[in-house]
Amino acid sequence: MGNRQSRPWIVSDELCSLVEPLLPKPGPKKAEGRPRVPDRQALPGNLFALHTGIQWAYLPQELGFGSGTTCWRRVAAWNEAGVWDQLHQLLLNELRSKNRLEWERVDSSHVRAARPGPKSGPSPVDRAGPGSKHHLIVDGQGIPLAVSLTVGNCNDVTQLVPLLGKIPAVAGQVARPRRRPAALLADRGYDHDKYRRLLWQRGIRPVIARRGEPHGTGLGIFRYVVERTIAWLHGFRRLRIRWERRDDLREAFLGLAVCLITHRHVRRLC
Repeated sequence: MGNRQSRPWIVSDELCSLVEPLLPKPGPKKAEGRPRVPDRQALPGNLFALHTGIQWAYLPQELGFGSGTTCWRRVAAWNEAGVWDQLHQLLLNELRSKNRLEWERVDSSHVRAARPGPKSGPSPVDRAGPGSKHHLIVDGQGIPLAVSLTVGNCNDVTQLVPLLGKIPAVAGQVARPRRRPAALLADRGYDHDKYRRLLWQRGIRPVIARRGEPHGTGLGIFRYVVERTIAWLHGFRRLRIRWERRDDLREAFLGLAVCLITHRHVRRLC
């Protein structure tokens, strides 16, 4: 993924040129009160919180991001306006135009929730403490195609079809926009004949490990791809533990992280 930046929250002009046309226009200027913090300042503030995991109250004012309240309200509004979904689709279009996408793998990861809230439930891996799950589908190189958030005790296989439905219609070539893989690789957690049939009905070939078979049958050598992408997601400290009680804030950070990972691949491959 290239060398790590010393200050990864600094937004490049290239990324800004992609994001700014998607941001909702601010409302009419108020006659009284403080002037509105520009979006160009608030966006690095959210990147800073995503990378460091810092609490909003302690966001460094000397870096010019605006207050923590301003930043979280702005990122929630952008998520509600679909900014991250639109940006992700633009990046995927760019990758497909260069024939750089391989549609293949699906998995999930569990994160501990610091406090109970919506889409957090008893964790099966943390003594029934509150937790949430990130469900992820990636291409053959680990580029995220779709991500979703559920309660911690959600069965992975129940989210397979909804996750496929979240893949955007990816354009970029002289053909129909594509939104489904030719094949889908998954581990034993997705071993269920009902879902194999559902995949076949959608024209997707299921390549799913079966329970009871010995390890080392061949599918495991491909598992590192999706696990590596999960590691990239958890490289953003804000995503390692769920501090947000509100679902939309958590999903906003997930969407922002997916866009950053996809943008790195665009810079590397295109």
